[in-house]
Parts: sequence; C-alpha cells; structure tokens
Amino acid sequence: MITIAIVSFLLLMAFVGFGIAYWQLLLCRREARILNSRRVAAHSALQKSRMDLLEVRNRARLLEDSVSGGASAVEKVHKAISNTTFGLIDLFSKDEEFRQTARKARATHDQTSQQIYRTVRTTNKALHILADTLIIGKAEKRLASRKRGKGSGSDDQ
Repeated sequence: MITIAIVSFLLLMAFVGFGIAYWQLLLCRREARILNSRRVAAHSALQKSRMDLLEVRNRARLLEDSVSGGASAVEKVHKAISNTTFGLIDLFSKDEEFRQTARKARATHDQTSQQIYRTVRTTNKALHILADTLIIGKAEKRLASRKRGKGSGSDDQ
C-alpha cells in the first residue's frame, strides 16, 4: 500500500514537473516570438532609413541630371536660333562692313553663351556636391551613429 502511494506520489510529481516544463516551453516560445518581432521591426526601421537615404540620393541625382539636360536642351535651341539669325544676316546683308561686324558679334556671342552654359553645368555639379556633403552626408552619419548606438545598447542589456 505504501509502495502504491509512493509510486502514485512520484507519478504525480513527474506529471507536475512535465506540466511546469511544458509551461516554461510555452513562455520561452512566446518570448522568442516577441524578441523576433522586435528584431524584425528594428531591421525594418533600419531598412526604411536606408531606403529613404537612397531615395534622397536618387532624387538629387535626378535633379542634377534634369538641370544638366535642361541646360543642354536650352543651349541647343539657343544655338539654333543664333545660327539662324546670324546666318540670315550674313546671307541677306549687302554691306560687307556690317557682315564683318555681325561675324565678330557672332563669335563674341557664341563664346559668351558657351561660358554661360558651362557655368550653369559647373554650378549645378557644385550644388550637387554641396547638397551631397551637407544633406546626404549628414543623413549617413545619423544612420551610422544610430546603428552604432543600437549595437552598443544591445551589448549592455
């Protein structure tokens, strides 16, 4: 009778032990899911900031290309208009002195317009470099410091 009681008591203790172990397993699984979801959320936030930075870079590059392409298009139209105008003056002018003056004016005009369009492109590149240094560089530093800050914070916990 005592052996039956001892065996029953031991079986009861084994079932209680298994129950506690199963409960601990459920708690650990729940904590692992919470931890994994927080890790995924942190990774998503990091990816979002990287994508935002990439979008800013692409917009800056698009803006630079747009200004450069626009300047080239305006320059081509300007050249076509000035070539037509100076060509017509050269073609229909009866006075040779006026033609020589128009040719000098054309050379001066072409040189000045080339310098202006070159200046527009150079200024555009300089502004892009400045924006890259100030805005994008600052965003990269902020992203890098956030990454380092989170990395050192997770070591402490």
